[in-house]
Amino acid sequence: MKCVINRRAQFSASHRYWLPELSADENVEQFEQCSAFPGHGHNYVLYISLFGELDDYGMVLNLSDVKQVIKREITSQLDYSYLNQVWAEFEETLPTTENIARVIWNRLAPHLPLVKIQLFEHPELWAEYLGNGMEAYLTIGTHFSAAHRLALNELSEDENYQIYGKCARPNGHGHNYHLEVTIKGEIDSRTGMIVNLVDLHKLVEDTVIEPFDHTFLNKDIPYFAQVVPTAENIAIHICQLIETPIRKVGAELHKVKLIESPNNSCEIYWGETGTKSLNMESSGQLLALV
Repeated sequence: MKCVINRRAQFSASHRYWLPELSADENVEQFEQCSAFPGHGHNYVLYISLFGELDDYGMVLNLSDVKQVIKREITSQLDYSYLNQVWAEFEETLPTTENIARVIWNRLAPHLPLVKIQLFEHPELWAEYLGNGMEAYLTIGTHFSAAHRLALNELSEDENYQIYGKCARPNGHGHNYHLEVTIKGEIDSRTGMIVNLVDLHKLVEDTVIEPFDHTFLNKDIPYFAQVVPTAENIAIHICQLIETPIRKVGAELHKVKLIESPNNSCEIYWGETGTKSLNMESSGQLLALV
């Protein structure tokens, strides 16, 4: 029996985004506050996913051994460090979230059967690395508040209530939506970035958050005049809105996750060829094509 196991670790460290070949003004323009001297710190959370066969003791690996490898190779060296100087890899390529994940993979790969490294810089910024050269995934989190009503225009109120329940009430209801946008791309060998993080935040803010926040989606967003604004349809429309802007800054849209409430969320995987897949989460999980 094959199995994936996960081990959590953490470390606190500081870093600075600064390229000596650029002028001070150029560094500030490219990296904004992250260029400030002497740097800034984070409480990093690291998830290491390992793959293997279950042994006769019911384990893929002895987790005590895994813990010691992670401590020896990673956390004992990075904890309370200035990342730009702790490893030679970060002198060549800046210690961004995505590049730290890549370098951690490379340092652990000789010792552990890795399948994924996931590194959280903070709860609304994290990276995933799967061992594919300079390719990585970067996720940013944000939020907006909006109201909606779930109803089909061609149906009566009773018919809509049969389908959507309380969500079909005429005056609608609201949510504090949490949005996660995941991009995929190549890590730049000097900046350590898939895309400029400032640009990514700005395009999501301008394209989604500003137009959607504090609206009644059915009435204020033209797309939802004819399309029922379920969490699934909202997530699909967000993908449609941000795919091109993300390509323009040099990456690919990989996934949009929309959390409507603590009990309901959905994920849209937006493939390179335009194929979309939908992953709905509630009390259970459904995978389907859209």
